[in-house]
Amino acid sequence: MTGLLDGLAGVGRFAVFAAALGQRLLRPPFFGGEALRHTWTTAARCLLPVLAVNLPFGMVISLQGLEIFHSYGAERLLSSLVSVTVLRELAPVMASVLVAAQGGSSVAAELGAMRIKDELDATVVMAVDPLRFHVLPRVLGLALSCPMLYVAGATAGLLGGYITAVLVKGEPGGVFLANLWALTTPMDLWAGVLKTGVFGVVIGLVAAFHGNFASGGAAGVGRAVNDTVVHSVLAFIAFNYVLTSALFGMGS
Repeated sequence: MTGLLDGLAGVGRFAVFAAALGQRLLRPPFFGGEALRHTWTTAARCLLPVLAVNLPFGMVISLQGLEIFHSYGAERLLSSLVSVTVLRELAPVMASVLVAAQGGSSVAAELGAMRIKDELDATVVMAVDPLRFHVLPRVLGLALSCPMLYVAGATAGLLGGYITAVLVKGEPGGVFLANLWALTTPMDLWAGVLKTGVFGVVIGLVAAFHGNFASGGAAGVGRAVNDTVVHSVLAFIAFNYVLTSALFGMGS
């Protein structure tokens, strides 16, 4: 019973924290330069891992799909399978997982270290709102970088599918490209951008929350980093189901 009450209290603290950031987002002053700096830092830090993960995943999807379609003589549908899988699910989820692991953990560690060293309290003494200056730009940086990394990851995944199908397995490149968008529309790309934008906000809020309320010295910072990755991934996986059902399941 005590654990349940503690969990509910934590959810309440998170809601109050998110609402406080939302209020600051709507009222000046705005530290846009800080937000852009954190966006660039997160995107640069996560770009190579996103490309390194999505490229081979696209290759594997193409390889496995080709084996299945070969049994039915439907190899021309391979690129359609790759594009649907990559754009709708693979690229959004993998990009967000890596942003949580790289960017979210970094934000939690930075804010946690600042909390442990009383730097956030010192900011208050200097008449500067720490939520507005330190926390909100980091949340926006994660929220803005996630869709950018999704586009890069989707491109890498499609390229991986092309490499396996055309360059490795010898399928006609023209057929692959001609059917690449047979089952997808620009809405699939925009839906991925929307999903990763939501995921980025979730990751940013969770990372900022755990970092801002870290306690217990270096061990507390480590717990904040671990909780950030676990909780943010669980949260946006749940959001992924809801958003996918809303965006793609209405016609079913």
